[in-house]
Amino acid sequence: MKQRAVTAVQQQGISPHAFMVAAIAQAVSAAEQCVTLIAAAKSARREMLEDGEGFAADDVHAYFRVSAKGKDAAKPELRSWRT
Repeated sequence: MKQRAVTAVQQQGISPHAFMVAAIAQAVSAAEQCVTLIAAAKSARREMLEDGEGFAADDVHAYFRVSAKGKDAAKPELRSWRT
């Protein structure tokens, strides 16, 4: 790995220190995004459990399939999952 780092530094024309600082900044950013994502997921789960509503998986999958093709898709509707 050390040689790969040396090669990357040389290709980018930066100092090893600048390379390490950039790598640390990227790792910190990724860690912060992970924390934010987990907090949002926990909040969404709490909200779903409180109000008893969610999206049907089939509707969500269909939405993503259409959206992935670059087409406009109707957003799934919230449904009560409690019986």
